[in-house]
Amino acid sequence: MDRRRFITTGSALMVGTAVFPRQIIEEMNKIPNDKQGALARFGVTETEIKKVLAAALEKGGTYADLYFEHSFFDQLGLQDKQVNQAGSHIDFGMGVRVVSGNQTGYAYVENITPDEMVRAAKSAAVIADSPNKQLIPHNLTKLPETYNYYPIGDSWEAIELGRKIPFVQKLNDRIFELDKRVTKVNVMLSNSSSHVLFYNSLGESFYDYRPMVNLVAVCIMEENDSIENAHASRSYRMGFEFLTDEVVEELAQEAVKRTSILFNAIKPKGGEMQVVMGAGGSGILLHEAIGHAFEADFNRKNISIFSDKLGEKICDADINVVDDGTLMNNRGSVNFDDEGIPGQKTYIVKDGILNSYLHDRISAQHYGIAPTGNGRRQSFRHIPMPRMRATYMENGHTTEADIIGSVKKGIFVDNFTNGQVQIGAGDFTFFVKSGYLIENGMLTQPIKDINIIGNGPKALADITLVANNARVDNGTWTCGKDGQSAPVTCGMPSVLVKSLTVGGE
Repeated sequence: MDRRRFITTGSALMVGTAVFPRQIIEEMNKIPNDKQGALARFGVTETEIKKVLAAALEKGGTYADLYFEHSFFDQLGLQDKQVNQAGSHIDFGMGVRVVSGNQTGYAYVENITPDEMVRAAKSAAVIADSPNKQLIPHNLTKLPETYNYYPIGDSWEAIELGRKIPFVQKLNDRIFELDKRVTKVNVMLSNSSSHVLFYNSLGESFYDYRPMVNLVAVCIMEENDSIENAHASRSYRMGFEFLTDEVVEELAQEAVKRTSILFNAIKPKGGEMQVVMGAGGSGILLHEAIGHAFEADFNRKNISIFSDKLGEKICDADINVVDDGTLMNNRGSVNFDDEGIPGQKTYIVKDGILNSYLHDRISAQHYGIAPTGNGRRQSFRHIPMPRMRATYMENGHTTEADIIGSVKKGIFVDNFTNGQVQIGAGDFTFFVKSGYLIENGMLTQPIKDINIIGNGPKALADITLVANNARVDNGTWTCGKDGQSAPVTCGMPSVLVKSLTVGGE
C-alpha cells in the first residue's frame, strides 16, 4: 500500500476572529471532494467497502458506518531560549460501527486490508446484536448545504521544519523584550493534518481534509522573590499562513500582560456574590455549566437536569446560546461531523427558551428529528457521540461598562484554566486564574487563583444583564468526555450573574 503524503492545498486566506458573518467567496465554499484520491490513500475500493458494510449488517443490524482516518502530527518545543524539542507521528486506521436497536458495536483496525476490515465488521456486528431492532431513518428534515469552513493556503504536510522554527524563536525573544522580569519562556507549536473518509449503509459518504494548528506561550516572571506564570494560546483550523508576525506579537503581549498583573493580585474573601464574566474565555461557563447538559445522549437517558425542559423558558429572554460548527477556520468547526452530517449552527437557547439539544444520529432518531452535526469522536479508535463544537452566547443590549457600574460589591473574571460539571445535578466548578474586585461600580484590586462554584441551570437563570461585546476565545480549548478528547471553542459577551459561590480566603 502506498502511504505517501497527498498534499491538499487551497486558496490563501487570512481569517479574523469575528464570529458571526459568513462571507465566503464561491471558490472557498467548495468542500474538498477528492474521494477517489482518498480511496487510493487508504488502499480500498468502493466494492470492498460495500462488502465490509454487508458483513457489518449480517447479524441484522439496522445501520453501519466506516470511518477512515490518516493523520499527521508535528510538534516543536522551545525551552531555555532555544528550540530543543521536535516530534512527529502518523496515525492510520479505520473504525466500523454497527447499530441494532439500542445496542452499538464498535471495532477498529490499524492495518487496512479487506480481510481485517471484514473481521472488524463481524466483531462489531456481534457486539451490537440485539433482538429489539429499530431502523435509523434517513434525515427527517432537509439538512443545510455543505461548505468548506477551513480553507487553507499552505498545507502543513508541505512545510519543512526550518520554516516554522523562526516563529517559535521570535515569540520567545519578544516576550523577553517586553518585560525585564521575565526569567523563562516555554513555547509549543503543534500542527496536524487529517484525511477522513466516511461511508455508511444508507449510501452516504464524504471526504474531509482537516487542518489544525496550536501555538502556546508560557511566560514566567520573578519580582522580589515572588514567581508568577501565565500563558496565552491560539488555535485554528488553518495552514502555515497562520504563522505571522502579527500572531506572534499578539500572543507575546497577552502572555506578559496576564503574568505581570498577578504580582499585585490577592485572593479575595470567599462567599456568595455578584460575578461579572468578561467577554471571551468566560464562555467556559456555558460549556461547563450548561453545554454538557444539552448533549442529547444525557437527555435521551434522562441523566441531564434539562431532560424534561425542552421548549421551556430557562433564562432571561435576552439570552441566545449557540453551538456552531460553521465559524470560519474555528477550532471547533466541522465541514461534516464524524457521522457524515454537514456542519451547521444550532440554537440551544433561543430568546431564553431551551430550543434544541445537541444530537448525533442515534439521539436524533430517538427524538424523531434531524441530527445537528454534533456526532464527534477523538479518532478512528473511538465511537462517535454528541459533543459540543463552538459554544457561545450572542450579543445583548447593554455595555460592559454599564454592567460593571451596576455592581456595588463583587468580582470581575476573564481568565480561566479548566472546569468540570456533574451532568445530573448540574453542579459545576472552574478555576479562575485572574480578575478584579468590583467596588462601587469600579474595577479595583486584581485577584487570582480562585474557584467559582455554582449550579448550571441556576447560573443561567441568574444572568440578569448581557453586554454587546460578544467574542469567541480562540485558545486551545479541549473537551473531555467518556475518555475522549475533542477540540472545542467557547465564547460569550460580558454578563452579570447575580449570585455565584466564590472560593477565596
